[in-house]
Order: sequence, then structure tokens, then C-alpha cells
Amino acid sequence: MIDKVITADEAVAGVKDGMTIMIGGFLGTGSPEILMDALVRKGVKHLTVIANDGGLDVGQPANGPGKTPRGVGKLLVGHQVDHIIASHLGVNPKLNEQFAEGTLTYTLVPQGTLAEKIRAASYGLGGVLTPTGLGTPMETEKDELGRDKMTIEIDGKRFLLERPLHADYAFCRASICDRFGNFMSAKATKNYNYVMAGAADHVVVATEKLVEIGEVDPDTFDVAGVLVDDVVEGEPKWQI
Repeated sequence: MIDKVITADEAVAGVKDGMTIMIGGFLGTGSPEILMDALVRKGVKHLTVIANDGGLDVGQPANGPGKTPRGVGKLLVGHQVDHIIASHLGVNPKLNEQFAEGTLTYTLVPQGTLAEKIRAASYGLGGVLTPTGLGTPMETEKDELGRDKMTIEIDGKRFLLERPLHADYAFCRASICDRFGNFMSAKATKNYNYVMAGAADHVVVATEKLVEIGEVDPDTFDVAGVLVDDVVEGEPKWQI
């Protein structure tokens, strides 16, 4: 079996300016913090980020006083993000400050639609059909890649065709992962980590607990290691 364990800095070595990256988690819960730290150290710029949100800033209620930013919020501190595709942008003030300054743009996507667009890329689908957004600006505005939206009628009902969302890198967080990359995420940390694994050219998993191949029951894992390229150990214990 292949041992995929490397360091966080090695895992982000291939990330270049202008790339599109996916980041798992929900308001910092379930985000791979050691990989965000490695991206900050690397100093890569002009990223397009696909995530649920903009993470958390220092001292926000969910983050706690005196703590460092969480998730995508770490990349916003150094103005490393040019564009974000997300479903919720109202929590991190840095995101909206940078938008007001004109240094960052965003595309809002309904939360369920965002997850399905990512899943479509992971599963090799041509897109997903949803009624969400019909009769709203979502129907007439261009998508995240500047393409016109398409509507399809099936059995007398209209749907929006939402195309897949794919990235150069997907950075995910695991609670338990083996050296081949089979992993599971506990409780709320599942958010986006499962659908993003497989939706990028290169998938990296940062794990809280690393186990040997065959050490635990295979049913422990929810995502197969065949979707994972690299594994990084040492992810901090999950904190809400």
C-alpha cells in the first residue's frame, strides 16, 4: 500500500499564484488549519477560493478572544484571495472590507447548490438540476465562470442547470485518517470535506489522528483513500 504522509509545507508546495482551491469546513469548524497556516507561510497570492464562507476573524464570538483567525480567514489577513465562491459571506468583516476596497470579489451560491456543484465535479457529472434560484437574479446572472445560466424543462417543471465546480487543489480535514488516505470526519466537521474530496486535481487531507493501514475497522472511514493524494498529520483537535 502507498504511504501518502508528507508535511504541510510539502503538501502546498505545488500551489501557485492564481490557482483555484477548495477549503472544507463551516465557519472554521472542520477547516484544515495546518494547511491554511502552510499557505500563509508560502505567501501564494491571487487565489480563487471555493468554500462555504470566509472563515472567522480574530476575536469573533464563535472564535473566542485572543485566538487566531480560522479557516479561510487566515488567507484573508494577507490579502491572498482575489475571488471567493461561497454561500455565506456576512460573518468575517475582513472579507467585506476587502470587497469594499475593491481588492476582492465574490460569487454567492445557495448553500445546497454549492454542495451539489462540488459533488457533481467529484462524481464526474455534467451538472445538477435545481429549482433553487428560478425567478430571482440567480436565473439571469452569469455563473462563477462568467457563463450564461441554462434552464431545462422536465415534465412541465423548470430547473436551473448548475455546472460542476472543480478546483486545482482541495484541502480537507479528517478526524481519523490512515496512511493511504482513507478518512472520516466527526460530527459537524463533515461539512464540505466529504464532497470536496475528489472535486480537485489534487486532494490533501490534514488529519487529527493518523493510523496505520489496517489498524482500524475499514467501516470507520467514509471516504476512500483512492481520492486522496497527500495526507498531513498534526491537525489540532477540533474546537467549535
